[in-house]
Amino acid sequence: MRILVVGAGAVGGYFGGRLLQAGRDVTFLVRPRRAVELAKHGLIIRSPVGDFHRSLPPTVLQEDLAQPFDLVVLSCKAFDLEGAITSFARAVGPATAILPLLNGMRHIDRLAGRFGPERVLGGQCAISVTLGPDGAVVHLNDWHALSFGELDGSRSPRIEAIASQILNAGFDARLADNIRQEMWEKWVFIATAAGITCLMRASVGEYVAAGAADLAHKLLNECASIAAAQGFPLRELALERGRTALTASGSPLKASMLRDIEGGKPAEGDQILGDLLRRATKEDEFLLLRAATLHVKAYEAGRKGGHVAASP
Repeated sequence: MRILVVGAGAVGGYFGGRLLQAGRDVTFLVRPRRAVELAKHGLIIRSPVGDFHRSLPPTVLQEDLAQPFDLVVLSCKAFDLEGAITSFARAVGPATAILPLLNGMRHIDRLAGRFGPERVLGGQCAISVTLGPDGAVVHLNDWHALSFGELDGSRSPRIEAIASQILNAGFDARLADNIRQEMWEKWVFIATAAGITCLMRASVGEYVAAGAADLAHKLLNECASIAAAQGFPLRELALERGRTALTASGSPLKASMLRDIEGGKPAEGDQILGDLLRRATKEDEFLLLRAATLHVKAYEAGRKGGHVAASP
């Protein structure tokens, strides 16, 4: 099975690198600058669960895509979706499956509209990973989970074939029978984590020490109620995990959105917070989610106006 991983950044570089390490037929679709970097230094993964280095990993530029791939793995930031679609469109043929690992749910409709719903799978991952200054993929803890499946929950021959490539590839992978539910549960968690850590401009442990644990609970309840109204009530285990993670004393956890804000980078505020808020029947009843959404929106306005500096 020929697999195209769109980008060799943090998430794509990690999961694509592990697939490559496991002997899968992987090619990375990259921009010229990253292609030069990978040609010079190779693909490097530094991880508590094992390092990996591959000299001259297979790469391709957008203009050199010449034939369809069997599977396209998409792991860009949600605000880069349109550019990513343009970059890999020539790799999509009649039998190509697209596995997106983006945050939120809006990308599913966009991909289905562009390539047809029959080509789009559901997927989500849980990993804390970043690119180091030398271009290496730096895995920050031992979480590296990925779940995927047909959006209708079926066990199709296609998804079974894809599972044979993704399972047992050096990370925690699972073929899910209800991937839409899992994607909604992740969305609620990351919206809560992003909303509360950005509002507090603090890690979980820091805002808990300041006495704001109750606000995390309230924001989680707001986000979960929107999911329930959309037909995806969170399972009790997912809710309990969220409550525990978001109120853990001393936890260094920060949402990646806060790390982006601290670095003066673009943030996925509209895709994670704004889109969830827009799905609420009455936005004014979701005060914390609305405050978090507007907080990040104001940051973006300042960043685009040149009034935001990266934190030292």
